[in-house]
Amino acid sequence: MNKPAQLLLDRLAITGSALCALHCIATPLLLVLFPSLLALPVGDHFYHMLMVWLVIPTSSIAVLMGCSNHKDTKVLALAVVGIVGLSVSAIYGHDFLGEVGEKLATLAASLFLVAAHWRNYSLCRSDSCEKAKSE
Repeated sequence: MNKPAQLLLDRLAITGSALCALHCIATPLLLVLFPSLLALPVGDHFYHMLMVWLVIPTSSIAVLMGCSNHKDTKVLALAVVGIVGLSVSAIYGHDFLGEVGEKLATLAASLFLVAAHWRNYSLCRSDSCEKAKSE
């Protein structure tokens, strides 16, 4: 396993999930403060789809690389819930949950992914990956 690459992917995924959560929280406030931002051609749906297309491969690779060594099922379960939640929210959230519901679902899914990557990162920084590899 390429441990530095896996740790970098976990950091990128944590950053991506945190940016997604920040976007959900900050966008309404920014639109109230700067209504001219509504004129930008980039819509909310575009941003969500972009994030999903960036998060899915990054998260999947990082989690699978870590789990192949430390075998922690909590990491895998948290990541699956987060990825599925983000995907469903990005594709169907606005239609079925409304704008606020979509943002809350996206925020919850992002938190699941952050938890998965934080645990994965912590386990792989400790000796858990090396112990599992030598057993």
